[in-house]
Amino acid sequence: MIDALLTALGFLTILPIRSKKEIRVEGLGGSAGWFPYIGALIGALAALALFGFSIIFPRLLAAALAAAVWIALTGGLHLDGLADCFDGLLYPGALEKRLEIMKDPRHGTFAGLGLALTILVKIIALYSLPEGMAWLVLPLASATARWLLLPAGKQPNARPGGLGSMFSAGLQNSAFLWGALPMAALTALIGWQALAVVAAAHALAWLVFRLARACLGGMTGDVYGLLVEMSELVILTGFCVKGL
Repeated sequence: MIDALLTALGFLTILPIRSKKEIRVEGLGGSAGWFPYIGALIGALAALALFGFSIIFPRLLAAALAAAVWIALTGGLHLDGLADCFDGLLYPGALEKRLEIMKDPRHGTFAGLGLALTILVKIIALYSLPEGMAWLVLPLASATARWLLLPAGKQPNARPGGLGSMFSAGLQNSAFLWGALPMAALTALIGWQALAVVAAAHALAWLVFRLARACLGGMTGDVYGLLVEMSELVILTGFCVKGL
């Protein structure tokens, strides 16, 4: 269990992990139940950064710095996948060409626009959150986004032998119940609004799965990154809706 926790922590964050065993992508599926817990930790650290920066700086600047901390904690892992998806999924050509574009380490115009818009919306959402809600909303957003990686692992994979395939191979059914606990607990603490935005994030995930099948033939590691980033945005912006 400890090895699985360290694998999840080492893969999803840049936090220094002291472990005798090298972190291997082959073990990611077996550590998936810990993903939402690591997500909750990332969100809590981002909320702490937002609180601390808000004491020193105007709230908009604090939101920008907190978003930078949030991104830095993950090493930009999911943003890289999002950028590749903007390049590949928006390409109008054949499926094989889309997959080739997404494997290319170079990013194009659509990737740049997607990254800029995603980060901009995240900053504005952090700025717009109701006072005092960040302590629960940020962990919920980050935990839910990583919980959704579990059902993503049960989807068809576009590339046999890729990261998605290795993740799916080690994914155990018991991880679903264990991994849902942080999301369920935070939803219960916040109330009906959390239930609504979590449901919206699941609806988005279903659309991402359909899009991946239609455009790529299945999931790839980049689509996992897209799913995480978009899910976080849905939840953050959901708590900024007026009158709710």
